[in-house]
Amino acid sequence: MPAVERREGEDLDSLIKRFKKECEREGILSEIKKREFYVPPSVERRKKKAKKRR
Repeated sequence: MPAVERREGEDLDSLIKRFKKECEREGILSEIKKREFYVPPSVERRKKKAKKRR
């Protein structure tokens, strides 16, 4: 989990913006979207094969 410390004189909006950028950089949001629904292993294998063929 990314940790963002508040800088002296920093407003809340810029703090949240830095936190979101840090989350994006670590790939947290993409991981959440990927795990949103269960995908059986057979479907994952099919997707990988299709991706390799392209």
